[in-house]
Amino acid sequence: MNKTILITGSILGLLGIVLGAFAAHGLEKLIDENAIESFKTGVRQQMYHAFLLLIIGGTGFVKEKIKKSIFYLVLGGIIFFSGSIYGLATNTLTSFDFKTIAMVTPIGGLFLISAWLIMLIGIIKSKID
Repeated sequence: MNKTILITGSILGLLGIVLGAFAAHGLEKLIDENAIESFKTGVRQQMYHAFLLLIIGGTGFVKEKIKKSIFYLVLGGIIFFSGSIYGLATNTLTSFDFKTIAMVTPIGGLFLISAWLIMLIGIIKSKID
């Protein structure tokens, strides 16, 4: 599971860099400044959680069962939170109205918060000092 977590964290980090560059250099002429800031929020959260996965995948402080929970919560959270923000920020560029699925953004945020909480509980319960 550690290798999967590390690979996923690496991919999310890579995509975060690409999407951040796209926001800075490709979207600036296509969407307004507020939409770009929203897009950057999605990128920032994606990057934070890519780092979280890299830390979790490389640590022995958290049990495998907890790592698995964190992994799925972060992955779902990034898809729902950052993914919906990317869609909402670029809504004017597509034929799909992302406003119809905007309610998944807070669900994704809840998944991300839950991942951090589960990690905290796992570390507190850990016998490793």
